[in-house]
Amino acid sequence: MKRWLVVCLLLLAGMAQGRALANEPPPGLTWQGDFSQGGLVIGRAEPGLQIKLGERMVSVAGDGRFVFGFGRDEPASVPLTVTRGGKAEQVALQVTARTYDIQRIDGLPPAQVTPPPAVLERIRRENAKIAEVRQRNTPRQDFLQGWIWPVKGIVSGVYGSQRILNGEPRQPHFGIDIAAPTGTPVLASTDGEVVLAEKDFYYTGGTVIIDHGMGINAAYSHLQSVTVKVGQRVKQGEKIGTVGATGRATGAHLDWRVNWFDVRLDPQRLLPKE
Repeated sequence: MKRWLVVCLLLLAGMAQGRALANEPPPGLTWQGDFSQGGLVIGRAEPGLQIKLGERMVSVAGDGRFVFGFGRDEPASVPLTVTRGGKAEQVALQVTARTYDIQRIDGLPPAQVTPPPAVLERIRRENAKIAEVRQRNTPRQDFLQGWIWPVKGIVSGVYGSQRILNGEPRQPHFGIDIAAPTGTPVLASTDGEVVLAEKDFYYTGGTVIIDHGMGINAAYSHLQSVTVKVGQRVKQGEKIGTVGATGRATGAHLDWRVNWFDVRLDPQRLLPKE
């Protein structure tokens, strides 16, 4: 009898582990998406449920829709807590790790590695503006429409890559770079509202950020021209600016990034597979 009980317990443990590895949603939730670093998950919850991913509350819309994402360095296991009527259930989501391209470059002049002190205050102000708009949590669900390439060109930089300059690790690249001739039209990758439109940021030059709802936003950087204004509604495929080499750029390209609030997603994984 004891042996039979041990076998049953082992089987139940194995089933629970299998459920965790498959990221099967707990009762009351359905979802689909990419459970890997940089991935996005979209789901629906039954009425009355509250969802928490790690330490962050996940917004649930009136129709039950919710969305969350994983960052570049997300740990292998992330707790997700579902609460109904004061009773909480927690599951461990398994996040697939990725390998990133790391480049070491030595012998650079210091000015190319660290910005001069005179511009540090400007950088702080501009970063604060970007951080503020990325915290917007509007009920729109434009991101459900799907995504298109904002510009046609050669992918010259990928998500997650990182450079170590003169022995100092720099911030990883959180988007994709698309090389294209100066003046090439840049299009909105899906519907949304323009929440930032700047022509001359220190790092990103001409910069547009579009809110796509529920914390999902997209940034378009190094633009030669910005053709939209804050508060403007744009449709997928609508021109928002042109490719340039403004800010800290060494050649004409678009730096395209997508976030869930301050969580950096991989834009390339949102695009339809060709």
